[in-house]
Amino acid sequence: MDPFKNWQEWHKNIDTFLGDGFLSSFESILQYNHFPLVNVCKTENEILVIANIPGLNDINNVDVYIDYQSLELKGDINLRYKGYNLVQDELFNGHFERSIELPYPVKDDRIDATYQNGLLIIHLHRLIPDDMRRQKISIKKIEE
Repeated sequence: MDPFKNWQEWHKNIDTFLGDGFLSSFESILQYNHFPLVNVCKTENEILVIANIPGLNDINNVDVYIDYQSLELKGDINLRYKGYNLVQDELFNGHFERSIELPYPVKDDRIDATYQNGLLIIHLHRLIPDDMRRQKISIKKIEE
């Protein structure tokens, strides 16, 4: 379950309790707890996870782990430019870890991940356990 799923509602309640704009000064810190931003799309048997990871110069700087019904992303982004001093810091830079709960269990042997234009796209396939597969049952006729 995503702990930030109801963030807008929490934000509104905290502002009501502590005063309008209280959390505004903390948002730049809090947004990194939710990095990278992801979209999760599903069909009956497939899932696409699209993660927004700009600035990933080397795909070996990100690791993707699958565990039954969760996906974990870990990596490092380096957006520092040699010879330049940072004046404004809004883009994520550094180490990140994000765990995403998937809508259903997935196969760990049918995963495809690609990175293009700042998007990591992970294609997963539903795990259908043998005990959940449709199986025809033979009927025995009992003679009287």
